[in-house]
Amino acid sequence: MGEQVMAGNPYEALGLTKSATDAEIKKAYRRIAKSDHPDLNPDPAATARFKAASAAYDLLKDPEQRRRFDAGEIDAQGQERAQRRPWRDHAEAAGNPYARSYGFESDPDLSGVFSDLFGRRGFGGFGGFGRGPEDPRDFHVRGQDYRFSLQVDFLTAAKGGKTRITLPEGGDLEVTIPKGTRDGQTIRLKGKGGQGLGEGGPGDAYLTISVAPHPDFRREGDDILLTLPISLDEAVLGGKVAVPTIDGPVNLTIPKGATSGQKLRLRGRGINGGDQQVELKIVMPPKVDDDLARFFQEWRKNHPHDPRAGMKMGGK
Repeated sequence: MGEQVMAGNPYEALGLTKSATDAEIKKAYRRIAKSDHPDLNPDPAATARFKAASAAYDLLKDPEQRRRFDAGEIDAQGQERAQRRPWRDHAEAAGNPYARSYGFESDPDLSGVFSDLFGRRGFGGFGGFGRGPEDPRDFHVRGQDYRFSLQVDFLTAAKGGKTRITLPEGGDLEVTIPKGTRDGQTIRLKGKGGQGLGEGGPGDAYLTISVAPHPDFRREGDDILLTLPISLDEAVLGGKVAVPTIDGPVNLTIPKGATSGQKLRLRGRGINGGDQQVELKIVMPPKVDDDLARFFQEWRKNHPHDPRAGMKMGGK
């Protein structure tokens, strides 16, 4: 966009035509501010584009001023046509209230544009642009928030622990994973985002946690679920067996005559005071030898038992 265009037509300074809607005007100004503001782009040409766009938006955002400009009643600086001055001068005129802040410092509508761009908490004035460093109106931009996806193993999520992440600008950061962290949970790291501009504070970092599955444990609320294989003789005779928990193995008493699907509870062995539920699963030996086969042949003769008694087998 050249000097001639910016000086003569505020619509063209925003890259628009006279048919542009109010929303399109605001969107165009936001786009130019985001790319060409001096605090974000030090190129002098960008500064010139931003000055022209600020003055153009100041004129066109007011419906009555826009109507009068379109009708030829006023020039691009809002003066009667008989008092023509180059429109670009309007952006820096001594009497223009926007000459130094370029239309956003005291105007609530323009403030909304820049709060959208830079975040409301950091909004106050752009530091140092056209003013001295001690000016209380200086703008301070809060740093960018960072967002990461972080996978942690099941036990770290359940018991808590530490891991490290690599930051976008280099370096790494140690992260504490709270005990009981759930899959999909977001952790906020205050002040660990991007650096701010001026006196604007740093942004935050947000970690969305995905919990890797465990080969044995599953989670249901604060309870831990575990399927425990037991042998045929353990199911028949009962006894004590070692059971894994998230804090290490503990002994569990298997009752005589245990069956697959039966559930036993280890109180307080879950997460944050939850329990561990142990579901038993009878596992046959890899090979049924002759001794075992003869034993059950005799046992079946003398102890008839039908586990399917009472089941409806279809039909009438």
